[in-house]
Amino acid sequence: MPPGKRQRQRRRGRQEESREQREMAPPPHQRALLLFPLVFLLLAPPRADAWGKEGHIMVCKIAEKYLSEKAAAAVQALLPESAGGELSTVCPWADQVRWHYHWSSPLHYANTPQVCNFKYSRDCHNSRGEQGMCVVGAINNYTEQLYSYGQKTSYNLTESLMFLAHFVGDVHQPLHVGYEDDEGGNTIVVHWYRRKTNLHHVWDVSIIDTEIKDFYNKSMDTMVEALKTNLTGGWSDDITQWENCENKRATCANDYAIESIHYSCNYAYKDVEQDITLGDDYFFTRYPVVEKRLAQAGIRLALILNRIFDGDKVDDIPLQVQ
Repeated sequence: MPPGKRQRQRRRGRQEESREQREMAPPPHQRALLLFPLVFLLLAPPRADAWGKEGHIMVCKIAEKYLSEKAAAAVQALLPESAGGELSTVCPWADQVRWHYHWSSPLHYANTPQVCNFKYSRDCHNSRGEQGMCVVGAINNYTEQLYSYGQKTSYNLTESLMFLAHFVGDVHQPLHVGYEDDEGGNTIVVHWYRRKTNLHHVWDVSIIDTEIKDFYNKSMDTMVEALKTNLTGGWSDDITQWENCENKRATCANDYAIESIHYSCNYAYKDVEQDITLGDDYFFTRYPVVEKRLAQAGIRLALILNRIFDGDKVDDIPLQVQ
């Protein structure tokens, strides 16, 4: 029987051109590196959108519930009117503008030279070798920009917030820290059940879409609620470890990238070859990883925003649902 015809078990939840914004991913002393010619930017290889729209929305819906009162107020003040007061509405924005903001394309991911570890000095650069031009550098840079909130600044902090929220999601998608040779799985052609796609798209979109359809009655909101339930249930003992970050000023995005390449090697790439058909065996052993990474991204985004907007005191108490 073809994989697409198998009867799957029903399981429930485990549970964006301003000058200042071209100062992108590197630390402040490296930002001048970003003013490179447009002709180079157009040479950057196309990448799939991390998590897809739904995944990014879910990450931010989780984060919203863990923002402190002061952080939530700052986020509300920075959101564009079009967001309707919800951070989750603008979390896919960085994917929507990447073809207009060409310089931002390398900031969605990091590549390793076919090894199962991430090293910032080796791996966080664009194809021209300019340091800091990767998802980890972008997270740290936009975090630093947002620390100027409430002060006179040349930064567009609304865009800084939207980029940060998106890139925290990106770094948790395992194949956004994948192998350089296959562009994080983009060049590995597979069949997801009967549909031809690529391995990167499977992790961006297909696993989540299959979950929503088969487990959550085609409702993304139901899946979000299931993830939130697990955060107060099955994952409650893990949250303290997830939010542990000794870097008090910047972020622990480097650690999150290390986690992702490990998941890439042990789950995403494992037992996959060109033109393989991925079905139930792959789905049922990988979707718990996707759920966990979405939840971790939400918790850690809230942690970063609480630190930025609510001071160091947030490190003394665990995150609480608001």
